[in-house]
Amino acid sequence: MKVLFIGGTGNISTAVSKKAIESGYELYLLNRGTRKVTIPGAHQMTGDISQPKTLRDHLKNHTWDVVVNWIAFTEEDIERDIQLFQGKTGQYIFISSASVYQKPPSHPVITESTPLANPFWDYSRQKIECELRLNKEYRESGFPATIVRPSLTYDTVIPVAIGSWTDYTIIDRMKKGKKIIVHGDGTSIWTITHARDFANGFTGLMGNIQVIGQSFHITSDELLTWNQIYEIIAGAAGTKADIVHIPSDFISTFSESLKGSLLGDKAYSAIFDNTKIKTFVPGYTARISFKEGLKKTLEWFDAGPSRKIILEENNILMDNIIRAYEKKGK
Repeated sequence: MKVLFIGGTGNISTAVSKKAIESGYELYLLNRGTRKVTIPGAHQMTGDISQPKTLRDHLKNHTWDVVVNWIAFTEEDIERDIQLFQGKTGQYIFISSASVYQKPPSHPVITESTPLANPFWDYSRQKIECELRLNKEYRESGFPATIVRPSLTYDTVIPVAIGSWTDYTIIDRMKKGKKIIVHGDGTSIWTITHARDFANGFTGLMGNIQVIGQSFHITSDELLTWNQIYEIIAGAAGTKADIVHIPSDFISTFSESLKGSLLGDKAYSAIFDNTKIKTFVPGYTARISFKEGLKKTLEWFDAGPSRKIILEENNILMDNIIRAYEKKGK
């Protein structure tokens, strides 16, 4: 099976790229080549998808069984891809986001038929527009789209709501005994998925003609409270978390991005029903517990000291929020 990944070396997509090679797929990676990630066995095509005219020589002699765009975010991106790949691929997979699901939710259990609506986060609304455009093209021309909605998925990032992502700031704070923020009272339920588990489900959708025109989320079935998530992270770092609980509404006043990420996603419980992915990919089960996976993530940071980046702006933001909240309570 001949596969094109646009991107393919990110936090989630690297694990999928490796799984695709392991599965015997002929994998091409189209990206700018700026990330220091090597996928042995993949064909590298260096180019910028946002400049489609420069790619025509790369793509003109190729047809694909599957094209996956890991870095499409706007309806304009989708329009471009339809023009590039109409009649050139047997399947086009769009990476959406589980944050497109209704916020606040009317029911805590999320299925693929849960309504799409997010008034808090522009990122999610743009993903919804992408989905709508693809569904329209599928209905009108048969464009072979499949939509995949990851939730909070990690491998080489620290999956917290506030304080880190690609950087090491939250771990550094924990080790120094500094206060960290957990939104709300920390008891809402969340789902975190390791990228290697996600890859097992995702590759089962690739080339599957039965999933054309359909949408899927792919997550773990492990349910944790946010308090438990931060406690597991602290334990993996060999320390304890000094948690300050702060309402999401209050936190959101300090940053538009936090407003989107919290009120548009993580402030609510998220319990994903994975019946659909298990039906179309028999045998799919997420097997890596968060405790096990997070330990591997921190080992990855330890293996390269230059990876342990401390972002002072993250420290300043957390300190400002904590200071303001504690002052408010006096």
